[in-house]
Amino acid sequence: MPFKLTPQPFKAAIKEVEVGCGAKAIKLGGEKTFPFYAFDAEMPNAPKVGVEISDLGFENEVAGIKDFYGDVTNVVEMAKKAAAMEGADFVVLRLEGADPNGVNKSVDECAELAKAVADAIDAPLAIMGCKNDEKDGELLVKVSEVLEGKNAMILSAKEANYKTIGASAGMAYGQKVGAESAVDINLAKQLNVLLTQLGVKAESVVMNCGTAAAGYGYEYVASTLDRTKAAALGQNDDMLQMPIITPISTETFGVKEAIASEDDMPEWGSQETRAIDMEVVTAAACLASGSNAVILRHPASVATVSTMIKELM
Repeated sequence: MPFKLTPQPFKAAIKEVEVGCGAKAIKLGGEKTFPFYAFDAEMPNAPKVGVEISDLGFENEVAGIKDFYGDVTNVVEMAKKAAAMEGADFVVLRLEGADPNGVNKSVDECAELAKAVADAIDAPLAIMGCKNDEKDGELLVKVSEVLEGKNAMILSAKEANYKTIGASAGMAYGQKVGAESAVDINLAKQLNVLLTQLGVKAESVVMNCGTAAAGYGYEYVASTLDRTKAAALGQNDDMLQMPIITPISTETFGVKEAIASEDDMPEWGSQETRAIDMEVVTAAACLASGSNAVILRHPASVATVSTMIKELM
């Protein structure tokens, strides 16, 4: 008896969010089915891959990342190379130098750099702060202002600073807002509710539901992403129908498998291979669980994950 495929699309859909301007602009979301279930319904927009660069450069990165950027130390030139990387859909500038417990760059200096990067590339741009909620609340407001007209993605608004970031990025200056929560579907929904009640349009919000490197409590991440997509599509929960973006590299490049040297752990093999493996495996798991975009760092990871997406589409 021949197999008869019975498509089961949902009536609900993930909201479509556009980032960037012109021919290189990207669209996230828009699907009416689970990740890569193209046999049930069309996925109008394939998941996207972003390349993370830091305002502090790549001095402490593995060889493959250093080799890709070569002798380039200017962040603007790094951004140009990142935008041209095989498999890259957008560029992510992480302003970690703003951390008051680190280099403590000024808000104006960081905003000036963000503007220079945005002007130098035609790829969509996302901005990450320094993970200090107070400083980011000030920093990302200024960045949103100087990037007016660029349709950038500002990552991330948290419960501690969503009012200032949401009002500036999502309302005053026309950027897209990344709503960051900590691997909990209820927290993710609550933050989306707060942002929309503030006045940010739901079509301007992208969720960062949090992540962990594979093997480091990742089952909580998979569960959160799965439940979020199921509620958005199966229960038509409009406060969970925003597309999901997942910063992979900031997690995977901080775990022991990626940072332990070959001298310290010779039995583990190449440190660079380990770092790539952690990035690729975690990205693949997040995409399979429902992420609409992932942020990576290593050129080999970007190319591999981009190829995987194309094969599955």
